[in-house]
Amino acid sequence: MTFGSGGLGASVTVSMNAPPEVVWALVSDITRTGEFSPETLEAEWLNGATGPAEGNHFRGHVKRNGRGPMYWTECVVDVCVPETEFTFTVMLNGSRVNTWSYKLAANDDGGTDVTESFALQDTLANKIYWKLLGPFRRKTNIENMTTTLERIRAVVEADAA
Repeated sequence: MTFGSGGLGASVTVSMNAPPEVVWALVSDITRTGEFSPETLEAEWLNGATGPAEGNHFRGHVKRNGRGPMYWTECVVDVCVPETEFTFTVMLNGSRVNTWSYKLAANDDGGTDVTESFALQDTLANKIYWKLLGPFRRKTNIENMTTTLERIRAVVEADAA
């Protein structure tokens, strides 16, 4: 497991003993997000979308920090490259706030290295927020990304066994 940080975000990488197509099926299926994420309880496609594609919208039901507050947030898929990358941005009142990404890379062991990351948009409001609460939020997000990826790994490795 590796961690990365910089700017207004951070990342976590976990190696999984499953091929990219198996991992991809889980990270790009937002309807299963609630199984893996400590904060997002559920998610659903919007506007007639039924699966991942660039430009598709979905909404997630979030329980911030696993305690609250609870709210729905709309997201838009920015990058959808099967077996390689699934990236989406959280929207707030029509503005981009936070971008989340899953990047998959086949490794030499026949498995997949999966990197989950987040990056707040480089706005004045986010810079102020990050200056005040960034260390706490970065720590929480790293813990949550690690939990998410470990839960995904448990499923894909159990299925592969």
